[in-house]
Amino acid sequence: MRIVIALGGNALLQRGESPSAEAQQRNARIAAESIAALAQEHEVVVTHGNGPQVGLLANQAECDRIAWPLDVVGAESHGMIGYILARELHNALGSDRVASLLTQTEVDPNDSAFDHPEKFIGPTWDESRARALADERGWDIAPDGKGWRRVVAAPEPQRLLGMEAVRVLVEAGTLTICAGGGGVPVARDRAGRLYGIEAVVDKDLTAARLAEHLEADWLLMLTDVDGVYLNWGTLDAYRLKALLVTAVDPREYSAGSMGPKMEAARRAAQAGIRTGIGSLQDAAAIVAGRAGTRILPVGAH
Repeated sequence: MRIVIALGGNALLQRGESPSAEAQQRNARIAAESIAALAQEHEVVVTHGNGPQVGLLANQAECDRIAWPLDVVGAESHGMIGYILARELHNALGSDRVASLLTQTEVDPNDSAFDHPEKFIGPTWDESRARALADERGWDIAPDGKGWRRVVAAPEPQRLLGMEAVRVLVEAGTLTICAGGGGVPVARDRAGRLYGIEAVVDKDLTAARLAEHLEADWLLMLTDVDGVYLNWGTLDAYRLKALLVTAVDPREYSAGSMGPKMEAARRAAQAGIRTGIGSLQDAAAIVAGRAGTRILPVGAH
């Protein structure tokens, strides 16, 4: 089978965890061991989030008074995370057939998302600190759980560039890491030339498009929770084990967390791709139906 695995940025740098290299390397090692169990038997393509990391790198640039645009900071985070994952996957697999590629994702510069920034990036602050940073740096901010975070535009991914190269690598038996953080957002000018744009692209929606481009059998979205829950945050919460795509309504889930994953799952399942959502350590178990939540195409069992 061909499996696209999307790792959440919070799975590599969990909430409340120190944003150190050691913490991210430790989590990448856990991810690599889980992915390797599938890669021994299947074709695997890995993509990943970068919300915490891109925010931290943007903060560092601000502190150094270096005004790197957000697309360049995103590319920097993709290189950083891609390198760490590639190294740990090399160790877990005992193979050098691992490649990490930067991917450009084309978006529409007139996308309405630019008028309503909603995508969380970076660390969490208390409200007073967040408002002070927003005033100082011209950010948009919004509440996220018990804290506040920066929000930026997340336009719809229109086209992933370089997919033929990815397909060649995958068919040659290379575990390929690509489209990190949803890909580096680019747009075209009137002459058709690409330019970077100040935004991030939702990595789950990009993962669904990546799975469709590669005609994958499975899309796994691995995160810091063990599945999709109804009544989340209450005593009546329970994990959904499996549901058909016809029963999926992304509006029933939080727009800041599970909502985009359910929308990505809906799109993938409509394209005939089985989708699983669950914990980082449970990749193989989700495919086997022993863990997580599976969203299935019509007619699947």
